[in-house]
Amino acid sequence: MTSKNVTHKLRRPLLLGGGILIFLLLLAGLVSVVAVDGLVDIWWFDSMGYLSYYWQRLSYRYIVFFGVTFFFFLIFFLNFQIASRVLRRIPNMQGTARRKSARILKHFQSGSLLFYTPLCLALSFGLVIPLYHHWEKFLFYIFGSDMGVKDPFFSTDISFYLFSLPIYSLLQRRLLIAVALLLVALFILYIIKNRILTKRLFDFSTVAKWHLSILLLVVFGLEILDFILQRYSLVYDAAHQPLFFGPGYIQMKIMLPLIWMSLFFIAAAAVSLVTVLQFKKGRKVLIGALTCLALTLVLRYTDFLPGFIQTYWVKPNEVIRESPYIQKNITSTLDAFNLSHVETRDFDHQRFPVNTTGSQVQNVLRNIPVWDPDTLKEVYEQLQELRTYYTFPQVSVGRYTVSGQYQQVFMSMRELSHDQLPQGTQNWINDHLLYTHGYGAVMSSASQEGGDSMNWFLQNIPPKSDYGLNLAEPRIYYGLNAYPYALAPNAVGELDYPDGDSNAKTNYEGTGGVPISSLARKFLFSYYFKDKNIFFSTKINEKTKLLFRRQIMDRIQTIAPFLLLDQDPYAVYTPEGLFWIVDAHTYSDHYPAAPMVTLNGVQMNYIRDSVKIVVDAFNGSVNFYIYDTKDPIIRAYDRIYPGLFKSADKMPAHLKPHVRYPKDLFDIQMQIYAKYHQTDPQVFFQQEDLWTFAETSGREENNTVPHKPYYLTLDLIDSGKLDFMLLLPMFPKGKDNLRSMALAGCDGENYGKIIIYDFPKGELVFGPAQINAMINQDPTIARAFTLWDQAGSSVVRGKMIILLVENSVFFIQPVYLKATSRVKIPELQRIIMSEGRVAVMKTSLEEAYMEIQQRVQKDIRKPKSIFPIQPSEPDDQHTKPSEEAVPDHQAPAPQIEVPDETPDPTEPE
Repeated sequence: MTSKNVTHKLRRPLLLGGGILIFLLLLAGLVSVVAVDGLVDIWWFDSMGYLSYYWQRLSYRYIVFFGVTFFFFLIFFLNFQIASRVLRRIPNMQGTARRKSARILKHFQSGSLLFYTPLCLALSFGLVIPLYHHWEKFLFYIFGSDMGVKDPFFSTDISFYLFSLPIYSLLQRRLLIAVALLLVALFILYIIKNRILTKRLFDFSTVAKWHLSILLLVVFGLEILDFILQRYSLVYDAAHQPLFFGPGYIQMKIMLPLIWMSLFFIAAAAVSLVTVLQFKKGRKVLIGALTCLALTLVLRYTDFLPGFIQTYWVKPNEVIRESPYIQKNITSTLDAFNLSHVETRDFDHQRFPVNTTGSQVQNVLRNIPVWDPDTLKEVYEQLQELRTYYTFPQVSVGRYTVSGQYQQVFMSMRELSHDQLPQGTQNWINDHLLYTHGYGAVMSSASQEGGDSMNWFLQNIPPKSDYGLNLAEPRIYYGLNAYPYALAPNAVGELDYPDGDSNAKTNYEGTGGVPISSLARKFLFSYYFKDKNIFFSTKINEKTKLLFRRQIMDRIQTIAPFLLLDQDPYAVYTPEGLFWIVDAHTYSDHYPAAPMVTLNGVQMNYIRDSVKIVVDAFNGSVNFYIYDTKDPIIRAYDRIYPGLFKSADKMPAHLKPHVRYPKDLFDIQMQIYAKYHQTDPQVFFQQEDLWTFAETSGREENNTVPHKPYYLTLDLIDSGKLDFMLLLPMFPKGKDNLRSMALAGCDGENYGKIIIYDFPKGELVFGPAQINAMINQDPTIARAFTLWDQAGSSVVRGKMIILLVENSVFFIQPVYLKATSRVKIPELQRIIMSEGRVAVMKTSLEEAYMEIQQRVQKDIRKPKSIFPIQPSEPDDQHTKPSEEAVPDHQAPAPQIEVPDETPDPTEPE
């Protein structure tokens, strides 16, 4: 055989094999393009170290879906198999009509898998598809554990309502539909069989009769289950809103017995109906059971009986009748919002502190923030952005040990903003290769004296500190801004920071990002981002990684969409680098007898501060730490996704001290507590002690806004020990005076401890509105404002801070000046302080405190000079009267040291 013939013979197999290979490659490419979103997710989760979690979460929904589908499939398949055995007894009939009717049953008679399998699957899919979106509820049912708290109405563990009741309700409805469909279908089939055999439609065989009877009993059983679930659903009754939530006298004394009666009569009707069908006996019992059932349903679902009882029995003695149920609603609501262990302390109001030492006062005043984050953000932007493409998206409040002192501070990361790049520089290389990250952070003291320069603990580029705050890794690749994807490291080099007339460059060496060295990945990412430059760029090398999903909130939500995130993430400085901490909540809308609230667009009546999430600003790593091990929901998630969550003690030691109580949660808790602090049912019924959030002046003139929770460093938890805490002042509803001060601890063992300082009802403690009026009417302050306004500056009054020192209330309001020129940098000029009777304006908190102290002592002495106290009659011994003792509450207040300062000539005398 010649070589030509051999080549000719091999050509066809080679062409065929090559064609198949090309086809397979094209097919693989097509599948990859179609599934590109899934591939990108796989690579991204793998780079995050959560690939196994990704497969778990993806597979769970299909396991649940196909598991429930198989359950319904078995119900249909087994019943059709039983029916096929009954239908096989039909003999071969003669005659065209009978043969035509019998042909209908041919497929059912055969019991063929080819016929029954697709039929049962079709019916099952139709029922299960609506359940697909509830797959996580099935996992809760399987992995959920007891909460250890019982509901006050039925003494059932709360986990039943959170995990079991939703599944039972879903399945009961679907099972009822499935069995009802089966019953109707088999009834029709057996009728057709009877028509073929005997022409007597309802002359069923014994097997068919028992088959239908059992299905009928199952239908009634499912209805009985529905009534049982309705019993538990009474805990969600909203008939008594807005007074209280949950069942009351009518629901528990009228509706609940009617449910039990309905349940009994429907069971009796089911048994008697089967008896009638099988044995032709018990018709009177059936009629009686159905009549009684109809009567109970009429009584339950019409207003006659409930309305009659409500009008003539409940209303005349409503407080007495409803008190037990109000008490249960209070107990359940406080449990649902984690308010059962709130500590209440009576606040014995005094005008000025008498037992606090001068050093204690100085420690408190040193930590009082005289800047609010919104105003300070403007200062940071003007003084520390340094380049147009940098921005400070948010100013965080925290506490650090600076020079050996526990110090409240403000801090913000200097992030990159691509939107602020000059127009001519906005191109693909700059957006994705050159400008890839922000740089450094700024930190300043919370307190400051008026007219002084900002006290920077950390500033400039590269970061510099006069207080020993070193920063090993200042680069910020992951933050709050909406970053585009970045390709780093690359052949262009990344702009690191401006260095004189030039720019320092760097190459990314972090662990974040997805490797993009292969052509296949470049092609798929080009398709995913709809950007051909990823594929064709020559600036990408074998070390290049693609960094995307860099906005930290989106990043977290992509990993754990089931957690509700607090909308106030905060920056944390450590010597190793910069981090973000995000508070995450678990929640439910199935807690019994607790009212609904809305947080970030989500309705709920149960919430826990369960998870702290730490995001590395350089590497982009995301770690989840469980902070509430008593929460059954987070325990269930921990079982569902092993390896996703870590215990709180695994959090790095340099991050633990910076964890704080979340604002969003405290806001919701105090909305609830403003009403539910009234734990006496009679007081609650009369709503005589409702609270609201204290109101303060807004940015616009004559505009008031509710106080939001704010962080302060005070010694209100343990006397003499400073703690970082979250505070919120409260008003009596409809009034402007202070009623209470709520606080939540943030440090160490005091984390999450909620304390309410309860002001005396019989004493008027001024609120911000009265203090504002006092400030506006003070001639000295008004004269200073007028002088500053005439000097070409505008006066801006900051947010008022209310704080407690010992048993005294102080109001502090910073005063800023803004130039009327193009560059408007707020400058802290003065600080206003008041103890409720007088208002003073000074350059520092210490000076203001001393001035108030002198004014208070002067006021205490004034009545004695105008109305001298008559001495008592001397006794028989003619003893010499002793010196007049000063009452305890009028004792001289402690003195604090204030450095001598040159008087400000612009300040009015």
